[in-house]
Amino acid sequence: MGWSRLPKGSFTGIDWSRPGATDGFDPYLVWAEADHFSGYEEVPGKWLPGVVELREGWSIAAFVALASPQSVCVRKVYTAHAAPAGLRFCSVLAGRAFFREIQPGGRLHEVVKRFEMGLPAGEQSRDPPQPQQSRAREGRAAGPGLLSGKVIGLIDDSLALAHADFLDAAGKPRTAFFWRQDSEGAGRVPASMGYGHELTAADIARAMAANTSHGVCDESGVYIDLGLSTLGKVSPDGRVRFHALDTAQSHGTFVLDLAAGPMPLPSRVANLPPGFDAPASWDEPGDAASKCPVIAVQLDYDTVQDTSGGSMNVGVLDGLLYILSRCDTEAQITVNISFGTLAGPHDGSSVLEAAMDQLVALYDGRLRLVLAAGNGYQSRTHANIPLTAASKPRAPWRRKAALDWQVQPDDRTQSFLELWLPAGAHEVEIEVTPPGRSPLPALRWGESRMWTDGQALPCCALIYPRSVATGENGTCALLALSRTFSFEPGAATAPSGRWRVKLKTRGGDAVVDAYIERDDIVDGASGRPQSCFEDADYAIGAPVDSPADPTLIRRSGSFNSIGTGSRTTSVGATRMTHTSAVPGIPDPRWALYSPRKPDPDRSRPERPGVVKVPRDEAYGDENPVLQGVTGAGTRSGAMVRLRGTSAASPQVTRQLLNASGKR
Repeated sequence: MGWSRLPKGSFTGIDWSRPGATDGFDPYLVWAEADHFSGYEEVPGKWLPGVVELREGWSIAAFVALASPQSVCVRKVYTAHAAPAGLRFCSVLAGRAFFREIQPGGRLHEVVKRFEMGLPAGEQSRDPPQPQQSRAREGRAAGPGLLSGKVIGLIDDSLALAHADFLDAAGKPRTAFFWRQDSEGAGRVPASMGYGHELTAADIARAMAANTSHGVCDESGVYIDLGLSTLGKVSPDGRVRFHALDTAQSHGTFVLDLAAGPMPLPSRVANLPPGFDAPASWDEPGDAASKCPVIAVQLDYDTVQDTSGGSMNVGVLDGLLYILSRCDTEAQITVNISFGTLAGPHDGSSVLEAAMDQLVALYDGRLRLVLAAGNGYQSRTHANIPLTAASKPRAPWRRKAALDWQVQPDDRTQSFLELWLPAGAHEVEIEVTPPGRSPLPALRWGESRMWTDGQALPCCALIYPRSVATGENGTCALLALSRTFSFEPGAATAPSGRWRVKLKTRGGDAVVDAYIERDDIVDGASGRPQSCFEDADYAIGAPVDSPADPTLIRRSGSFNSIGTGSRTTSVGATRMTHTSAVPGIPDPRWALYSPRKPDPDRSRPERPGVVKVPRDEAYGDENPVLQGVTGAGTRSGAMVRLRGTSAASPQVTRQLLNASGKR
């Protein structure tokens, strides 16, 4: 049993075994190169997608002008009118030369502050036929077709564009622009983005007209003609168009209906209790949100499937710039993002969160971003570990601690555990013991190794750099595991079972937060069971944390990792009706899966800046028994029930849009 040295990266050319080589980089990039990108569909070709943050004083146009054409490709939208002056974040396609140019002495070393890898799969893995980038800033004059007034933006998965809830009074589509980020379907490649396909309201209207007979629109036919395969299908003989039961609901359709449909939530609730006091977000039918135009972005399905967070940064940031590019300079834009991940710094310093915060600031009140707070409160994916070197530590501080990470069999995706340490925590050692094996040697701050278990590729790596690109405060030690099962011959697999992770500090106090990354997808899928922490002291039946509970596993702190920015609005889920008092539960109105406020665990030591409570709240359940709320199915007239903070956030989106522009 022993660690092996990390290899030289086949794409970046960086020798990751060199002392200090991993410092300041994205640890997921280091792991991807260590296992030859086996966790992704494809090995990168000429380009590797990612998001760049520039240093203060640098513009995107200056960055593009300085970089060599072989080094980086930047989408035109980032130098067009949609990108406000001063924006320092952009998605890029990075070439091999990029990683030489950001090294000390390279032309981009003093320009690029950090680079976070995107998902080298799907559309992002393909080389663009011609780099779609501009080397001079384009004007901001409003062109024909740009939207003004109040606009709702949606970044989600499949959207039922022909649904009656998204038509205006004349029966015309309210979806003014629709951009799907994959390579399928009808439409044009938007020149400003260089990938995906765009539809306008006129395109949608033509497809509806072509599939209307005797005044009735065949919505399945619309989706088949538009190439929306998740919404419309054709029978094997090609004669019958239909939608199967597995497409009766879609996350994007449900979310947009709550944000901008004609029926506010109270109209859908059959039995409101007497004297129920509806909140301000429950506007009357005919509100601004039910009439305003919509700009929708459908994430690449590879992004939806990959909930390790590797693609969320590029897909969401590009989606935001696309939405902004279709609005004029006076539009009031409110965007809902009911997607997210579990791991990350949780202090607003991730690249995507920092980018969203800057966009909101630069738009000076005309842009609002609303995100779901997450549904992982009971998932046992977070642990809080207060460490001290004191000879007689007092609870909850410990001189050393052990986490048991239960990794499931038949997991055909990789698993990740992030250990976030505050600045100055240089004396923390990490020891890993795989299931049924002896402990691997403890690693210290700045050390990174991989473990092959006799296989050609690593089945595990502990990457423990002094600093990381994925957060700005302290550092992150990433424990990355290969899948536990594979049908592919020769694929590296990690042992399933209980992985033990021990931490201790040789000096000073340090609060460490451990986050297991999400390993499911929105609609569920086989072969990706969620891993979790195990502890005999964890009270599974208790829905909230008790400060006196000795377990390291804490519900508090389980939060959407892209929802902790200082200028975005995170939304937790509550119940419409609930028992007035429940023993052991401080506030029973909160849904059990949602983060809540005030934080029941707020007396526990925390890393500086960590966000654990949502900024706002809305309904995710009708009551403790009837969970979820109702929203549109994928066909007109159909209603479905979904629960979660994904249902809560669009209600706040609706409220903010209706209030936008009021001073």
